[in-house]
Formats: sequence, C-alpha cells, structure tokens
Amino acid sequence: MSIPISGAPSQIAKSEVIRRTANFHPSIWGDRFINNTSRDKDIHSHKVREVEELKEEVRREVFASAGHLSQQLGLIDAIQRLGIAYNFETEIEKALEHIYATYDDNNDVDEDLYTVSLRFRLLRQQGFKVSCDVFNKFKDEDGQFKESLMSNIEGMLAFYEATHLRVHGEDILDEALEFTTTNLKSTASPINNPLAAQITRALKQPLHKGIPPSLHKEEVGYITRWWKDLDFVTKLPFVRDRVVECYFWAMSVYFEPQYSLARKILTKVVAMTSVIDDIYDAYGTLDELEPFTKAIERWDISSIDQLPDYMQICYRALLDVFEAADEELAKQGRSYRVSYAKDAMKLLVRAYFDEAKWFFQNYIPTMEEYMNLALRTSTYPMLTTVSFLGMGDIVTKEAFDWIFSTPKIITASSLIGRLMDDIRTHKFEQERGHVASAIECYMKQHGVSEQVVHDKLHEQVVDAWKDINEECLRPTAFPMPLLMRVLNLTRVVDVIYKEGDDYTHVGKEMKDNVALVLIDPVPI
Repeated sequence: MSIPISGAPSQIAKSEVIRRTANFHPSIWGDRFINNTSRDKDIHSHKVREVEELKEEVRREVFASAGHLSQQLGLIDAIQRLGIAYNFETEIEKALEHIYATYDDNNDVDEDLYTVSLRFRLLRQQGFKVSCDVFNKFKDEDGQFKESLMSNIEGMLAFYEATHLRVHGEDILDEALEFTTTNLKSTASPINNPLAAQITRALKQPLHKGIPPSLHKEEVGYITRWWKDLDFVTKLPFVRDRVVECYFWAMSVYFEPQYSLARKILTKVVAMTSVIDDIYDAYGTLDELEPFTKAIERWDISSIDQLPDYMQICYRALLDVFEAADEELAKQGRSYRVSYAKDAMKLLVRAYFDEAKWFFQNYIPTMEEYMNLALRTSTYPMLTTVSFLGMGDIVTKEAFDWIFSTPKIITASSLIGRLMDDIRTHKFEQERGHVASAIECYMKQHGVSEQVVHDKLHEQVVDAWKDINEECLRPTAFPMPLLMRVLNLTRVVDVIYKEGDDYTHVGKEMKDNVALVLIDPVPI
C-alpha cells in the first residue's frame, strides 16, 4: 500500500522525502513492436493492392445499384465495420443522402425491423436527423413492443445498435434499449445460436461506442523506438510504461492513412500526459509541483534549472515533443496550431496542480467544485486540441477557438471520461493515496451509499452520450471530421474503462484490443 503525505517542507533533504508510489506493473509488450520487419511492409503493400482492387469492385457492383436499399445498407455497414469506409467517403455520403431524401415514415409499412433499424442507425451516424417515430409500428395496441419481435434475433440486434444513437427526449429508444438488452441477454448463451458471439460482443461494446480495426505496425514501431530512446523506464521508473496503449488510444481517434502525422503527434502527447499525470498524482511533492507547474506555464527551457532531476527529464521531453510537432507543421504553414496546444497543456497542468493541493490539504470538495475542475483534469479539452494539429485544411483558427469556448460536445466528452475513470479507478487510487474522486465527493455531500453514487453517475454518462449524439446531427457547429475526433476520443474511454481501468492495469481486454489492430492480420 502506498503512503500518502500531507506535504513536504522545502528544507527536508531529498533522501527524507516520503513519496506515494503506485507500483504500476511494467509494459506487457516488451520490445514486441520495436523491430517490425520489412516483411510487414511487404504484407502491407500487398494489402494496399488488394484494397484498390476491391474498391473498384465495390463501386461497380453495389454503389452503382442505387435501387437496392437493403443491399446498399448492408454494404455500407460492412465497410464501416471493417474500418475501410475512408476509401468510400464520397460514395457513402451520396448513397445516404439519396436514402435520406427518399426517407418516408409512412411508406415503410412492409419493411422489417432489421432494415428499419439499420437505416436509422446509418443515417444518424452520418448526421441526418431522422425521426425515431419509425419504430412505433413495432409496438402493439398496449404500447409495448410486439412479442413477435423477440424471435427475430438479427432484427433485435440491429434495433439494439440503433438505440445507442438516441438523443434527449426519445423515450421510445430508451424503452427499446431496455427491451432489446433484456431479450438479447437471454439469447446470447444458447450454443446453437449462430449470432451468440456477435450478441455478446454487442452487449459489451455497441458499435457506436466501439472502434473499427486497422493495421499500423510501422507507426507503432516508430513510436516504441522513440519511447525506448527516452528511457523513462530507467529514469522515471514510477510512471506507467504504456506507450503501446497510448498509440492504440491515438489510432482509435483516427485510423485513416492520411492522419499518420496526427497519430504520431497525438500518441507522443498522450504518453507525455500520462507521465505528467503520474508526477502530479503519484510521486511529486507539493513543493516540487508548484515550480513544475510554473515552468510549464512559462514554456521556456531556461526554467529547467529550478526543477528536481526527474522533473527536468520530463520537462525537456515535453518541450521536445511540441518542438518536433512545430517543425513538422511549419513545413505546411500551420505552426500557429502548436500555440493552441501549448495553451491547452498549460490549462491542464494548472488543473492538475489545483487538484494536488486538494490532496495535500485533505480537502474533499463539493460535487460542483469537483466537476468544475475534473472536466479539465479529464485531459479531453487538451487532447481534442492536440488531435486537430496534424489534420489538413479542414482545421482553422476558428476551430481551435471553438474548442476553448467550452462547447457542449467537448464538455460531454470530458464528463464521460472523468466519471467513467472515477467509477473504475477510485478504489485503487484511494488505497495508494489520491485526491477524492466523484465517488467520495458525492457520498460525502449527499450521504448516500457507493452503489447509489454509481447509479447517479451512470445516469450522467448516459445523458452526456445523448448530448454528443445531438451535437453530431446536421447542421453541425463544425465539419463532421472535426466532431469525429471528439466522438472517437469518447469511444476510447468507453472501450478502456468499460470493465475497469484497462490502461493502468492492462489485462486481457486491452491485450485483445491491441492484438486485434496491431498484431493479428485483418482478412480482406
């Protein structure tokens, strides 16, 4: 168990400082990704040729057949699940625009639950504001969903997936989620059910909150070599060694080939943020954290001398990451973007420091106080800013100014990140000594049990997802490719914190996720 401290006077010798230690387990990957071979490149080149051939075949065979609705919907769904939709963005948009333009709630009386549900989900995902009233026809005279639907497992599964695109006020979809979840759970176990495995996966991770697969072996090799050269494992042994998981995080935000630079920048910043978080949460004393915070706010290498050795290592690496990003973006005439990212990082470490002061003062804030700070310590306003850096012309100065205006979608994303993290990590963190989480704050303020708090916070997460879904409906505040970064950042949280803190305590779920996208080949 770690030993919490209430502060360390500056005159105490370094050898006498008692620090909290989290005893994070080492990386489970070792050097697995460092030496990606030329064979991987050859395989990738072969895959590229296969994809190019398939692209033409798909365009020729299906997208040209505008009259076959069910065939079009099924193909679009399959392409998106495979994670290759970026190859057909124009065709998908055109097809769905046509489907939306001819969409009529009153002319689908003969359409089955599967088709109606799939069409609703695909249109909502694309931002089209289609009505949920289309599902009323599947209710009986008593206002309940028809019992006959229960035998249509494929339709129920599609209906379940559609409910996750719901927004505020759509009671029928709230009811549908409960109805489909209950019935799918009862059909997931029979061995002779061919859809059992798919149902189990969907109940655990619905498509809207999941991540499509892809292969990025060369990039993760570059990232792991960068991390190994920093040698934080030796120099900063108290921090989490999770660079592969950081790459998985960034790759989940954008997996498309054109975002290679963006992925590299975001991965490095996520990794550095993890190190900084561990310094504030698990190692630094208050007397060390104050000059560390000020040094980052000044963002000047000359500030390094006033820091302890271990902080100097982190500080220099942080500045190097942003300088490298600046050099790359300057080639494109976009170096102005880095100043926004620096400002976002400064706001984050200031929030980290304010949180650290609460810990050292043994202060448990009210929920209002806590959430005001926690929405910033969630890191998501900063990571959203960084996620825009390596994107193309679609990102403007106005887009960065929008992030700093605290828009609803980023607030909702931050809330989901903060509360899901708190729900899954607070026991481990309290054992090692940590600032009070939302759990402790809510329990103290309202005098309720931990289970009641979990239920209340879960309701807030559900509402926040509805906010995100609403903000992605057309007309949107900014182009959908930018909102997708926020949506995908939120999806990563749902994947990583679904059952526990799979980032800090890397277990089977995270191992399987990484293997799916970085080790096991995706068949074409």
